[in-house]
Amino acid sequence: MSSTDSTPARGAEHRTVSRVMAILEVIIASEPEGLRLGELSDAIGAPKSSIHGYARGLVTTGYLREHEGRYLQGPAVSTLLAIGGQQVPVGYHHALEQLSKACDETAILSILVGNSAIIVDLVEPTQTIRASPPMHQRNPLWPVSYGKCFLAFMEPRRRDAYLRRITDNPAEWDRIAEELATVHDTRIGYNRGERNPDLFGVASPILLHGKEVTMAIGLAGPAARMEAQLDRISKSVLEAAELLSNTGARD
Repeated sequence: MSSTDSTPARGAEHRTVSRVMAILEVIIASEPEGLRLGELSDAIGAPKSSIHGYARGLVTTGYLREHEGRYLQGPAVSTLLAIGGQQVPVGYHHALEQLSKACDETAILSILVGNSAIIVDLVEPTQTIRASPPMHQRNPLWPVSYGKCFLAFMEPRRRDAYLRRITDNPAEWDRIAEELATVHDTRIGYNRGERNPDLFGVASPILLHGKEVTMAIGLAGPAARMEAQLDRISKSVLEAAELLSNTGARD
């Protein structure tokens, strides 16, 4: 078969993979309530007749489960993560515990996945009012603090392509580029209420020799409380990132 003849088949395969992954992501993000077929169809932007077959297949294989007409995350998702070695190493979790204890705010470990940032582990403080961000959900790289760390150390062509997608304003692009240059130099990224005016975030990249920056550690908490001790928090976050960078967080 010629390459021309195979193109439609490859396109169909890509659409199928994209559709299945979109269904999984939307359902996982909807936990614990789950979604009805119509809601899932609206979220994906595809007809129910198309979505239903994929959803039923995912139920059959255990990646989704159906309860009272609602689709929810199935047990196979957790199994897949365990098989794939996605358990957070002890060294990383211990660093989160120490950081949260030192500053009494929510400590976060985030990873870069494509053009998204995903929180894979966190430790909450003793504070009654605290940041409680959802785990295992895709977040935009901009303007979250750990996303800024990923962008600051990203290959320029990839970073610029991302920035062009989020703004077509040259002045805004220049402002973002300038901030990212500062993040790169200082190894500290800030989110000063840019996504939620009531929350602050501070993050620092974990730099492993010879590897792309795909992990960042940080703190998040109420804006008023974080702003009052931002210098101390920044120092603690940077020290935690440097420790993990130097040790590789080996168990």
